[in-house]
Amino acid sequence: MGITVRDATKADVPTILDIYNYEVLHGTATFDIEPKTLADRLIWFRETQRPPHRVIVADDGAGVAGWGCLHPFHTRAAYRFTTEDSVYIHQNRRGEGIGKLILARLIEVARLGGFHSIMAGTSEGNEASVRLHQRFGFEVVGVQREVGYKFEHWIDVTWMQKMLE
Repeated sequence: MGITVRDATKADVPTILDIYNYEVLHGTATFDIEPKTLADRLIWFRETQRPPHRVIVADDGAGVAGWGCLHPFHTRAAYRFTTEDSVYIHQNRRGEGIGKLILARLIEVARLGGFHSIMAGTSEGNEASVRLHQRFGFEVVGVQREVGYKFEHWIDVTWMQKMLE
């Protein structure tokens, strides 16, 4: 495939933003309903790059084809050993196995960061994300019914978890 998964840099943020905003406008992988600005994403990038959290990208040599991150599951101290992952693939690159590369690296980073578990919240209709996480041993631990409202309909969120120890 010729894809390298590496830590994201500030120079990657505009492409990360483009991939994310496509999903804001056309999908339900995020519950944001207004596109983010570059200034917003630069702040998010700085905050998400604080160890043990991380933003990574899948780079095919011509640019970023997808990205992922580990971010706090909750801000309260007792949750500090649990992280949440996010994986986004450029809309023209889906189905190429890029998500597998990103999620494998995120799991490795989570282990190295001392996390006990990883959570993944997947919106209704995003079966590719559910299958991806299941391939890596994530199990469904619950469903929140109709917690999001986007594109004029209610959306469930399925929560999946992977224990690392």
